[in-house]
Amino acid sequence: MVDATILSGVTVVIPAYNEERAIATMVERVRAALAHCPELEIIVVDDGSTDRTAANAEAAGARVLTHPHNTGYGRSLKDGIAAARHDTIAITDADGTYQVERLPALLARLTEGFDMVVGARTGANYDQRGMGQLRRVLTFLVEFTAGRHVPDVNSGLRVFRRSTIVGYFGQLCDTFSFTTSLTLAYLMTGRFVDYTPIAYGTRIGDTKVRLFRDTLRTLQYIVQGIVYYNPVKMFLLLAAGCGSVAAVAAVIAALSGSAIGWLLAGIGVLAAILVFGLGLVADLLRQRMTR
Repeated sequence: MVDATILSGVTVVIPAYNEERAIATMVERVRAALAHCPELEIIVVDDGSTDRTAANAEAAGARVLTHPHNTGYGRSLKDGIAAARHDTIAITDADGTYQVERLPALLARLTEGFDMVVGARTGANYDQRGMGQLRRVLTFLVEFTAGRHVPDVNSGLRVFRRSTIVGYFGQLCDTFSFTTSLTLAYLMTGRFVDYTPIAYGTRIGDTKVRLFRDTLRTLQYIVQGIVYYNPVKMFLLLAAGCGSVAAVAAVIAALSGSAIGWLLAGIGVLAAILVFGLGLVADLLRQRMTR
């Protein structure tokens, strides 16, 4: 149970786009999960839905913010967070997949000194989402940059403080990759982030995620985040790639006696040195800009 003396009020923000089948149930589940919270506010951000999402959310007792057209998952969360009456914020999706009954446990961890607590998804429904190797690549990049294990890069169930996150709004994307960019921003600026395992349920209604498109966008924001917060890590990866090519070319040249192989190996070594040097320059520029 959340300590009411520490968390006097909680705002739960739920972005929704054409979720008329699930939204009322989600609002009711959140209210039941946080029934002991002295001041609970539930904000549903209707992101240009063409169905009864807004009406059903309002009928369930939520405060509804409406976009005139679809602007994106991240933009909806930003608007909901900005409009929140309380400093303690929880976010979740409207499709019924997240175990919001675990919100008290996440909020309790937030009171222990963490800047953000994330519900790390587990179970067959999460494993079968089709990300496979793509998720592993994205997770590797985030973990390599942050220097720590990240159980769930883009979970949509998390709690944090409004006073902290608003300072990052300029670096957080307006689309599907909001949570990924939020994870990277907090980790790369020394924030304390905790992960609590949660069961991941079955979706109600049709998914809005487009696997290939949204994965590419997520990769884009991860790369941008790495370049923004720690460019040396990205250039180090590129330099390692050039070095690997040089090593392979050198082995082939040694075995075959090919002059072209030695030439390619030399070019690879020079490219690795040049790329790493550019990384050092980029990091120096970043340090000067942040002073």
